[in-house]
Parts: sequence; C-alpha cells; structure tokens
Amino acid sequence: MKMSNDLEKKFQDQITLEFAASITYRQLAIEADEQDLPGIAAWLRHQADEEIVHANKFIQHVSDRGNHAAIGALSEPGVKPGLSVLEIFEAALAHEEKVSESIRELYRSADKEGDYDARPLLNWFVDEQLEEEATVSEIIGRVKLIGEDGSGLLRLDAELGSRPTESTEADED
Repeated sequence: MKMSNDLEKKFQDQITLEFAASITYRQLAIEADEQDLPGIAAWLRHQADEEIVHANKFIQHVSDRGNHAAIGALSEPGVKPGLSVLEIFEAALAHEEKVSESIRELYRSADKEGDYDARPLLNWFVDEQLEEEATVSEIIGRVKLIGEDGSGLLRLDAELGSRPTESTEADED
C-alpha cells in the first residue's frame, strides 16, 4: 500500500536523520582518533556504519511501498573539537535520543493515518533504539567510573575496539 505524501515526507526526513547520525558518529570517531584511542574510534565508526544500515532500511521500505525515497539536506554534525571521552559518548547519547524521538513521532504519524504496513519496520526501530540508548548509557557509566584513570580508559578502548565490523547493506539484521 502506497503511503500518503505527508507520511512519505516524514519517512524521507527520517532517512536524512539517519544519515546525519552517521556523520555525527564519524565526527565523534575523529575526535577519539585525535586522542589516540583507536578502539573507541573504531566503535564509533561502526555506529556510523550502522546508521547507514538504518537509513537503507527506511529507503527500502519507502521504495517497496511505491513511494520515492530521498535524502534531504545534511548539515555539519555540530561536534566541537577537543571533546573528552565522556563528552563524546554524551554527544552520541543525545543524538540517539533525538533519533528515538523522531522514530516515535514517525510511529505516531503512521498510526494516525492508519498505516499499519509501517508497524513491523517501526517496531524493529523502537527495539533497536532502546538497545542503542542502553548501550551508550552503559559506556557513559563506565567512563564516569574510570574518570581520569589512563589505564582504565585504555582498557575500555581495547574492549570497544574488539567489536566486529559489519556491512552497511540494509538486508542485515
């Protein structure tokens, strides 16, 4: 079932936001690289790639419905240089919370229009965002425990750097 023009525009906005999230994570990775924390930088780059997967899922959904997927204007990520590790992850959490609220709003809009075809995709994203926020919140808690302890920070860097890499194709779960 083709979605309304209004809902199509909201999905396009979500696609754009997912790409903006990817760019934000890439910039945060640069900030970690600047501090010689390659594991944290790799973790953040992986998150950036995951955001592209998310955008691809929305693109596929819009296209499968007979609508037109489009990416809107992207602006710079607004990440200040010289962030501490704590500030890097707080910025990541703030962006995840923004994405989560946008998905909830998209869900509300689809429900208001009686567009039940969007529910499976949006349910997946609600679950995904809960997981993303919890993961980043846990890392923030650990960074706060570590404080200024260099050995603790290096251990976290090594742990986060051990995350396996994945493809940015939308057909992966």
